[in-house]
Amino acid sequence: MAIENDILTCRHARSAAQDERLAELMPPAPETAELTVKCAPGDFMASAIARAVEDCDAHLINMNVTLARHDDGALLVHLRINRRNAATVIRSLERYGFEIAGHYGTDATTDQDSTLARNANYLLRIIDL
Repeated sequence: MAIENDILTCRHARSAAQDERLAELMPPAPETAELTVKCAPGDFMASAIARAVEDCDAHLINMNVTLARHDDGALLVHLRINRRNAATVIRSLERYGFEIAGHYGTDATTDQDSTLARNANYLLRIIDL
């Protein structure tokens, strides 16, 4: 097979105009986290996903339904939120019945979570006295 007919090469080869358009649609933002949500095609509701994100006082910056499908045929929806720590948003999405296929950003066990755990342990120690 000739290299110009290779679907992977053709799919990833973009022009400068396409790169500019992509940067315009999804500008880079350092204080964000990215999530991939898996849901059945019949269960997809953008408003439900947005509500689950906003229940955590986070803002939904981007929501893109990707061309890719999960092995079981489920849609993969890419989200970008204005939080570096996506742990609370992940829990909220799961409460709404969405499954998280992956996430990128600060790990779920961040300083905020460890501070909360430390404070809870401190309170429990005081109560035991």
